[in-house]
Amino acid sequence: MLSTLLVANRGEIACRIFRTCRDLGIATVAVYSDADADALHVREADTAVRLPGAAPADTYLRGDLIVKAALAAGADAVHPGYGFLSENPGFARAVTEAGLVWIGPPPAAIEAMASKTRAKELLGVPPLAAADVTADDLPVLVKAAAGGGGRGMRVVRHRADLDGELKAASAEALSAFGDGEVFVEPYVENGRHVEVQILADTHGTVWTLGTRDCSLQRRHQKVIEESPAPGLPPGLVASLYERSAAAAKAVGYTGAGTVEFLVADGRAHFLEMNTRLQVEHPVTEAVFGVDLVALQIAVAEGDALPPEPPEPSGHAIEARLYAEDPAARWAPQTGRLHAFELPGGPGVRVDTGYASGDTVGVHYDAMLAKVVAHAPTRAAAARLLARGLERARIHGPSTNRDLLVASLRHPGFTEPARLGTGFYAEHLDALTVPPPGEEYAAVAAALADAAANPSRFGGGWRNVRSRDEHRAYTGLAGAGDGGHEVAYRPTRAGGYQVTSPPGVRAVAVAADRVSLEVGGIVRHFDIARHDGTVYAGPHRLTPVPRFPDPDDQREPGSLLAPMPGTVVRVADGLAVGGRVEAGQPLLWLEAMKMEHRVTAPASGTLTALHAAPGRQVEVGALLAVVSTDAQEEPSA
Repeated sequence: MLSTLLVANRGEIACRIFRTCRDLGIATVAVYSDADADALHVREADTAVRLPGAAPADTYLRGDLIVKAALAAGADAVHPGYGFLSENPGFARAVTEAGLVWIGPPPAAIEAMASKTRAKELLGVPPLAAADVTADDLPVLVKAAAGGGGRGMRVVRHRADLDGELKAASAEALSAFGDGEVFVEPYVENGRHVEVQILADTHGTVWTLGTRDCSLQRRHQKVIEESPAPGLPPGLVASLYERSAAAAKAVGYTGAGTVEFLVADGRAHFLEMNTRLQVEHPVTEAVFGVDLVALQIAVAEGDALPPEPPEPSGHAIEARLYAEDPAARWAPQTGRLHAFELPGGPGVRVDTGYASGDTVGVHYDAMLAKVVAHAPTRAAAARLLARGLERARIHGPSTNRDLLVASLRHPGFTEPARLGTGFYAEHLDALTVPPPGEEYAAVAAALADAAANPSRFGGGWRNVRSRDEHRAYTGLAGAGDGGHEVAYRPTRAGGYQVTSPPGVRAVAVAADRVSLEVGGIVRHFDIARHDGTVYAGPHRLTPVPRFPDPDDQREPGSLLAPMPGTVVRVADGLAVGGRVEAGQPLLWLEAMKMEHRVTAPASGTLTALHAAPGRQVEVGALLAVVSTDAQEEPSA
């Protein structure tokens, strides 16, 4: 029986594994980088061991340091979680050779399946040779051979772009997984991403624990997952089970794993086998009433599974909450989580690696939490999850919360026949429309500020008043048109009369809560202020200063860092004085384990370049300046 387990990972998956360990009476050990010294997974573990440094390559990808940490802490087992070293056979061997129990499949099985190129060859679907790709093969997908989570993946639609995308994907994969091998496969447009959860013991039993649909993806990374996959013909499901079990038996697999397929035109195309726990495993746990981590540990201890898995019940949906801005090409966001209160309770589960007061940094994945709803039907689960997310209180970096809520209510999701991996490519503009009511949130923010600062914002009634008090705020809906203008005046009774926008009556006003009546309906807004931002209910607003700071003005054509990160590459031949074309990639930033391309906003001349490979930049840092053709033309 195991007594102490080290988790070779961080964030929410480490916290989730620790939870099961506590239930089983197993002591826990965390490892942490310098950037994670005060992270939630470190606080929740019984003991923790430092991995000096911050970059993944220096810390969580250093298998030798993790094995030493396990031995030093007196652990007798290692669980890899997912990502990082979870599918690295060399790490699995190092763990077992050190006399520790590996909570995962045998290294030989990982070796056979963890490299996607070797897995495809084993199952008779070899990848394409990059040198042989022609225009007739397009589009194709460049994909990392190790790891997952969308890192090291690129869709190529033009043959001339292939070499550059191979280089970019390889660099991203090397940074994320310590392995830069990439390969090319045909890209199936808007198929459904369907997978089968398997669990196998050392006594020859293989369970297939239902299907999952993971079609809603951005940047080839899953956003919303559910079990069972809706609307699949029974014959196709039976075929998926049979092929998945056969793949596991072919390599002597034990433990938890996932076989992934792309379903299109009634056919299932094998994608890969993930030899580890998946991010979306909670939906399977909810439907089958099992704890997959507990079962992984039981298998590692030599226990036999029952001949058949439990019967499934109901439907479960998981949404991944990210610190990112979907409307800005999914740019990751960083900063302090002043408030981070997610829904829990009957039918709702939250797995997270953050709490209020924690800081989201630049070194790791942007996922903050997974929220899972389980209900008797798919529609009920979607309703429960959407409403729970809508009620979450998140003050700090921008997140995809509103996108998740809109996605769960969109016909492209609610009607299973319309599911496909092209969901966000087709519907993103509609899904990123700001939620209604922001103009009223601005009114609530203005009145709350007046109540909190009566002398500054005209909070007191006067016999003679020359004009109304005015405040303006920008938000998602009012960011490009000068913001939301609010006008109000104090009343003799100590309240406030809203004069603009029309049709709004102040019911109750305090510094931290405002109630407004609009069209006969009373709406309540809880108010909070952090770092110059006002949070009014679910809305995030920025006060518009009456007199802009001249230091904030930038030269036209300035390219600013959209997020904090590291400059990893500058375009070949790029130099001050050179000609650039609109949309031309100029440099690449790495943040949160992904590369982000910075392009020329217009055609013109590069007049300044402040970026160099290896340079750390903060959000808003000046990277380059492009003087556009219009700017360069002499005036008449």
